[in-house]
Amino acid sequence: MNIVSIIFTAIALAMDAFAVSITKGMTLKSLSKGIAIKIALFFGVFQAAMPLIGWILGIGFQDHIKAIDHWVALILLSILGGKMIYEFYKGRKEEKDEVNDAEIEVSTTLESDKDELSNKELTTLAIATSIDALAVGISFAFLDVNIILSSLIIGVITFIICFIGVIAGKKIGGLFKDYAELIGGIILIIIGINIFNELL
Repeated sequence: MNIVSIIFTAIALAMDAFAVSITKGMTLKSLSKGIAIKIALFFGVFQAAMPLIGWILGIGFQDHIKAIDHWVALILLSILGGKMIYEFYKGRKEEKDEVNDAEIEVSTTLESDKDELSNKELTTLAIATSIDALAVGISFAFLDVNIILSSLIIGVITFIICFIGVIAGKKIGGLFKDYAELIGGIILIIIGINIFNELL
């Protein structure tokens, strides 16, 4: 797996965290550079750690399924990509069906939670948005990947993207958030197909 594929994988994995970062930027009443860095750091650290954990879990099975490693990578990445695309369309349908209720709920949330930014909340969000990275780490165990370098790249790119997301959320609202999951899902499927072709 080459460095370009790893970078694009990192971008795809960061899309969920990017969407959440935009939301946090939208809901925080006051936003400083320090707060934006804190949010991005939480997402970046967890996103870097999860592939490493997944790789450690997957390495134990490497010898048993070496003959079908390309299939494992393709299936895992395609499932993750498909899940992101499905959630994108499901979310859009739910927004369409419940637009009035959503407006009331968002309005209430914005009023009551503007200044809340606890470490517990950020940890929960960071774990939730990095689960996909755990599965990608498992697929890395079957590929020729430098896991330390890959995890660092994923963490740094996530940090940068999320920092931009928080700032963008404060300035322009949900413009990018709406399509982040769709873009991320498509990227993961394309990378899975590319890995499959490379290893055939």
